[in-house]
Amino acid sequence: MPALTEWRVPPANQPRASDYGFDLDRSLASVVGLHAIIPPDAFSAETLGTERAGNGVVIDNGLVLTIGYLITEAESVWLHLADGRVVEGHALGFDSVTGFGLVQALGQLDVEPLPLGNSAKTRVGDRVVVGGAGGRTRSVASQIVAKQEFAGYWEYLLDEAVFTYPAHPNWGGTALLNERGELIGIGSLQLEREREREGKAEHVNMIVPIDLLKPVLDDLRKFGRVNKPSRPWLGLYSTEIDNRLVVIGISTNGPAARAELKTGDVILAVDGEEVTSQTAFYKKMWALGAAGVDVPLTVHHEGVTFDVTVTSTDRFKLLKAPKLH
Repeated sequence: MPALTEWRVPPANQPRASDYGFDLDRSLASVVGLHAIIPPDAFSAETLGTERAGNGVVIDNGLVLTIGYLITEAESVWLHLADGRVVEGHALGFDSVTGFGLVQALGQLDVEPLPLGNSAKTRVGDRVVVGGAGGRTRSVASQIVAKQEFAGYWEYLLDEAVFTYPAHPNWGGTALLNERGELIGIGSLQLEREREREGKAEHVNMIVPIDLLKPVLDDLRKFGRVNKPSRPWLGLYSTEIDNRLVVIGISTNGPAARAELKTGDVILAVDGEEVTSQTAFYKKMWALGAAGVDVPLTVHHEGVTFDVTVTSTDRFKLLKAPKLH
C-alpha cells in the first residue's frame, strides 16, 4: 500500500497548541488518512476517478466519518493512522443529500473518537482548526468567514454551509474543530471567492455542518443510506450565467442524457414555473415528488424553446454496492 503524498501546511498557517483550550494533538490524532479504490466501470469513476485520497474522522468505535465522494462505489478502503499503521475499512454508507460518507474499520483503530459539537452555534469570525491526517503540520488554523447557502452543480444544495479561510490544501474529509475541540463539520470543497473591498481572489473551504449528520447517522449505520424515498435526480450539471440556468454537462446514462438534453441548453422553467437559479431549479424539481417522478422542463437551445419531460431516477440505482467483507 503506497504512502499518501508527503506534504505540509505552511508553518504560518499551522495551528499552535498554545492557542487553544483543548488538547490539540490529541484531537488531531482522531483524523485519519483515507485511500479508496473504485472499479473502472463504476458510475462515479468517470467524474471522480478510480483512486481517491483524503481524510476521515473517528466519531465512534471503529466508525469513520468522511465526505461521501471519496468512498462512493469503493471496492476497497484503507485507513492510514498517525502511528503508521494501515487498517482496511468498509464503505458503510453514503448520503447524497448531505454529502456525508461513513467507513467502518475492519481492524482495531485504537483512536479516541472526536465528540460531535453544535454547528448551529458557530458564528462568523469564530476561530477553528481544519484538521487533516498527520497532526498539526497537516492542519490549518482558520476562521469561519461565512455561513450561507451553497448550491452545487451536481444537483446538491445545502441551506447553510460553513466557509473557512485560510483554506486547507487537502480538504476532502477534513475535521472542522471548534474552540472546545469538538467536531462541527467535514471538509468538502475548495472554492474561490473575491476578497471584500480588495477585489482579489482567495481560496476558502466549504464545510458540511455536523448538525446535518445527527438525523441521518442511525440510518447510514443500519442501511447504508437514509431510509426514506430519494429525491428525483436528472443527471444534469448546471451553472448560473447572467440569471440563466445553463447546462454545462450531462451524466452518461442518466435521465437527462436519455431525454437528449445537451450541454448549452438553458433551463427556463420547471413544471411551468420560471427558474433563474440552481436553488430554484432544485427546490421546484424536488417538490414534484420522490425519485421516479416526471419532471417537465421548458428548455431553450440555439434560438428554439421547447418543452421536454424527463423521468427522474434514484441516483443510488446507478451506483455499485460496496463489497461486503
